[in-house]
Amino acid sequence: MTVQDHTHLRPWRAIDRRPSRKIRVGNVEVGGDAPITVQSMTNTLTADAAATIDQIRQLEEAGADIVRVSCPDEDSTKAFSTIVKGSKVPLVADIHFHYKRGIEAAKAGAACLRINPGNIGSPDRVREVIQAARDHGCSMRIGVNAGSLEPHLLEKYGEPCPAAMVESALDHARILQ
Repeated sequence: MTVQDHTHLRPWRAIDRRPSRKIRVGNVEVGGDAPITVQSMTNTLTADAAATIDQIRQLEEAGADIVRVSCPDEDSTKAFSTIVKGSKVPLVADIHFHYKRGIEAAKAGAACLRINPGNIGSPDRVREVIQAARDHGCSMRIGVNAGSLEPHLLEKYGEPCPAAMVESALDHARILQ
């Protein structure tokens, strides 16, 4: 056993990772052979830039590599550029329901956009968010949850379930590709 082998003390650190493509969220590598990153999320009102920046600093001090910030409304995305300037770690803009918030967050300096395409609307609107991400150098993350499943999937599966969410995520990944 080598000095660096701590798995006998901390077996949860012995992680077999499936092969994946490495991406960047700002200056942080995620996936592939990159170290596992710690991500957390603020719970302040994003429109309150000072409170959100303070909470991001606390998360940075606690070891967060990436911080997710909710952008549910126009006031939040207006504050986002100030928040980006006050952060040392890359920020993921968590977009809710309106595709324009994704476009605004990309322009404001988000390192990554987290969208739930089922909540954003038509594929054309999703494509507009994709274009904004490309234009501003943002990576993107797809989020799916039971509350955003498309009606045809609810009909097919009868209720929200893991298989329906996987199918939804894969459908949206195809749109993003």
